[in-house]
Amino acid sequence: MDKILSARIDEEIIQKISLIASELKTTKKKVIENAVLEYADKIGKEGQIDILEMTLGAWNRDETVEETINSAKSAFKQTMVRHQR
Repeated sequence: MDKILSARIDEEIIQKISLIASELKTTKKKVIENAVLEYADKIGKEGQIDILEMTLGAWNRDETVEETINSAKSAFKQTMVRHQR
């Protein structure tokens, strides 16, 4: 499914996209999609992006599970007490 992307792009870049699209007899959308895919492929092969580190790293925390649970319970209890007054 296609989605709409809105971005401010330099006028010179837009002209280059249009020129490439007309040269290749394709759409500007295809030019942009192909450019992004090629760029992602290029940096993926060079190992500059570690997808697992980016996604799994979100769970690295300085606190233990118990500390996280206790702070969440404490915040909930404080909110309930405040609303009971």
